[in-house]
Amino acid sequence: MAMRSTVSIRLNRFMEGYRRSAPRYFSDDKGKVLSEEERAAENVYIQKMEREKMEKLKRKAEKEKAAAEKEKAEKKSKAEEGTHKG
Repeated sequence: MAMRSTVSIRLNRFMEGYRRSAPRYFSDDKGKVLSEEERAAENVYIQKMEREKMEKLKRKAEKEKAAAEKEKAEKKSKAEEGTHKG
């Protein structure tokens, strides 16, 4: 029992110290700790990529919506032609 409590106390102290320390950011390819400037530049790059991705998805959705409306209009006009012929 004494051994178990000693281990848990040490583990708790380690975890408390870990939580208090500042977060560390690592680059993906090199594994080094990034400076504030590098981290800021990386955040800007990530935000730019996310913004471009969202714009691309928005354009795609608009194209799909336009295509669906065009198809609906074509079906409607064909249906009207069929009723006028009969």
